[in-house]
Amino acid sequence: MEIFTPANVSFIMQGFLKTIEISILAIIFSVILGTVLALVKQYCTGKLSIFKWLVSAYIELFRCTPNLLWILFIYFTVKGNDIFISVLAFTIFTSAVMAEIIRGGLNSIPKSQFEAAQSQGFGFFASMRLIILPQTFKTIIPALFSQCTTVIKDSSYLAGINVAEFMFSAKVVMGYTSDLSQVLLLYGFVFALYFVLNFGISLIVRAYQRRVVAA
Repeated sequence: MEIFTPANVSFIMQGFLKTIEISILAIIFSVILGTVLALVKQYCTGKLSIFKWLVSAYIELFRCTPNLLWILFIYFTVKGNDIFISVLAFTIFTSAVMAEIIRGGLNSIPKSQFEAAQSQGFGFFASMRLIILPQTFKTIIPALFSQCTTVIKDSSYLAGINVAEFMFSAKVVMGYTSDLSQVLLLYGFVFALYFVLNFGISLIVRAYQRRVVAA
């Protein structure tokens, strides 16, 4: 049976678009939460140290356990549609990784930048928003985009909880044939789209790095 019919291709592409939607939302929320976690871990001292230790525990918990475990945990414990569950599962996991990436960027900023901001009358939050964080994100863009490709690839785990993302859609279509050549073609199609998307991101990062070096 021919599986590359217009209807089947349309169904697979809908899954591909859902993969992109989930990945983009998860990345946005992970960067936001990861930034908060990084700031808490980096700058909470004294009486606020308890928050630093809680954040450190959170980060280590998620960095030392598999993403699939948390996807299954959220699936069985949280009510919501597939987009909400998927984005939540990836956000709570990926934000821990993002936090360490962002904290590494914060550590690369010279202390003189903080001192200069304070000498100009900037408070902590104003210094972060206007001076420190913009420089931080500029330095971590390669690592940040590398993690983005990881999120896109790992979204295939969602097929295990029947979220109609790219891999799940391909598996559904694959069930309509037992022809090995058709199966291999479908796998090749899936491979090609994943590769094009992630390689495209890699090219963007490389172009950015060349521009930074040239500047």
